[in-house]
Amino acid sequence: MNEQAAPRPAVTVAAVVERDGAFLLVRERTRRGLRLNQPAGHLESGESLPDGTARETLEEAAWHVEPFALVGIYRWQAPDNGATFVRSAYAARPLLHEPDRKLDAEIVDALWLTYDEIVARRDEHRSPLVLRCIDNYRAGRRWPLRAVEEVAGEGSAGFPDADPGEAI
Repeated sequence: MNEQAAPRPAVTVAAVVERDGAFLLVRERTRRGLRLNQPAGHLESGESLPDGTARETLEEAAWHVEPFALVGIYRWQAPDNGATFVRSAYAARPLLHEPDRKLDAEIVDALWLTYDEIVARRDEHRSPLVLRCIDNYRAGRRWPLRAVEEVAGEGSAGFPDADPGEAI
């Protein structure tokens, strides 16, 4: 059998953080110029989805947050290059800001925008996921954190040759 390997989807996390009617977004440099996005990024090996969300928010926006609910899981394929992303978006409470913290290299700044400002700047969004996650949050979509079960390390003795590239 001769199958051509397609790139695997990227597993990403994003934070929907609301404070006083405004949402935390970042302006980031991309290959398409400056874009608005939630604090978001790739999940790291061994990291839970809520922990990854908190880490990305700290690295990109200098805010410590506490994820408290899953807003949604989204699959999106970029139209320009076909890259596929599976994003878990979490509602998170802002806890503490570190204004002097250095942000990730591609981040220009973090800003708080109202919903109307976010809609008005739709042409600057990194992807349609930016507004979709906020719309779902505003519509009351919330699942408890336990909706995603962590099973890392459990029963590994029964699967000594588990290959992350193979389906289980």
